[in-house]
Amino acid sequence: MLTQRSSALDLLGIQVPIIQAPMAGVSSPAMAAAVSNEGGLGSLGVGAMTAKQARDAIHQFRALSSGPLNVNVFTHRPAQADPQKEAAWLQRLKPEFERTGANPPQALREIYTSFLADHDMLAMLLEEKPSIVSFHFGLPDREQIEALHRAGITLLAAATSVEEALAIEAAGIDVVVAQGYEAGGHRGLFDPDAEDSRLGTFALTRVLTQTVKIPVIAAGGIMDGQGIAAALALGASAAQLGTAFIATDESLADAGYRQTLFSDAAHHTVMTRVVSGRTARCLANAFTRWGAAVPDAAVPDYPIAYDAGKSLNAAGKAAGQTGYGAQWAGQGAPLARSMSTQALMQALKAELDQATR
Repeated sequence: MLTQRSSALDLLGIQVPIIQAPMAGVSSPAMAAAVSNEGGLGSLGVGAMTAKQARDAIHQFRALSSGPLNVNVFTHRPAQADPQKEAAWLQRLKPEFERTGANPPQALREIYTSFLADHDMLAMLLEEKPSIVSFHFGLPDREQIEALHRAGITLLAAATSVEEALAIEAAGIDVVVAQGYEAGGHRGLFDPDAEDSRLGTFALTRVLTQTVKIPVIAAGGIMDGQGIAAALALGASAAQLGTAFIATDESLADAGYRQTLFSDAAHHTVMTRVVSGRTARCLANAFTRWGAAVPDAAVPDYPIAYDAGKSLNAAGKAAGQTGYGAQWAGQGAPLARSMSTQALMQALKAELDQATR
């Protein structure tokens, strides 16, 4: 197992089995650089960026670190517009907008382009050649995979089930990320409308290590060196941590997000679809409470629904209300720490060393 893990770390270009999750809107080039400079794998979530914005972020990272970089893209199925459903959604949200003293937008749009249809993003990645490219919400097409591999890029993809992991392996992806139900942010379900098996991180990790031949990265609810050690003991080659980095100095999380993270809400993370149109784990806030009574069928497609969610959050913040944000966090949120990314990495490495002695 140690030989297999060492091989996986070599594949990723890292010295320690710690991966900072690519949290779109939270991870920054400075955060990713600090992680990579400490021997781990820093990541950038560019699914919400244009190709130019993503290129700029990669350049900012490279100005701070010569270490490996993971660039994460969204491979969701493109949204299906439904003007009638979207109009009904805005009408349903109208009272929440009124609480902030604002009106809802007149119409909604698909605010992100799926990597499946983003030719500019693919061209940029082939030019910039980051060490690693990872996929969330599914798989790219065969031509995209082959082009990235020809460029010498290692590929990762998230799985929430055995079936998804087997599809990832069959597609020729190099490493699978086992995303447990504890994880913060969006579920990586290939089909957002399919039944979710809701496997926890450790159960999923152990099953996948016994099922697929490619390396497995454990993700979800892991916040410290002891959690990393537990994942490694189950056969994972590395652990991916996201919520652990939200409160770092280099995080892009705003003050309201940080305040909620260190409140009782951290003990009550909930799965919700209303913020973005896809199921995601969020800190309990005004938006999740409102959404508790909303049927999934009423929510427009991702990321069209996110257009409304972002508008409501902006209106709320302008009115001094921070409870409408996409305050993603995993079930390990009560263990969050506020410090620099470098200090957190050093703490994680020390804890891991102590736990594996």
